[in-house]
Amino acid sequence: MTDQDVYILLSKIPPGKVSTYGDVAKALGHPKAARAIGRIIANNPNPISIPCHRVVKSNGEIGGFAYGEQSKREILEKEGIKFQNKIVENFEEQRLSF
Repeated sequence: MTDQDVYILLSKIPPGKVSTYGDVAKALGHPKAARAIGRIIANNPNPISIPCHRVVKSNGEIGGFAYGEQSKREILEKEGIKFQNKIVENFEEQRLSF
């Protein structure tokens, strides 16, 4: 699993959907590599065009982002994702598990 593999998969998450670090790891054949996915995403060289903002925690909580949690939330809201506090509303319906 390379960084590029992760970025290619992230580009397949459409606007209005989110995925989890674990979902990404599992889709790449490494189901226990959620933390490694997080580290790769944290080093994303282009966090807007490679949509790492669409990756959230396994409980639907928003998680981190290069430009801050509030920016991540605003981008996701513009894409149609709604929140209740810091949790994606209707998380399982919004979730793309590949």
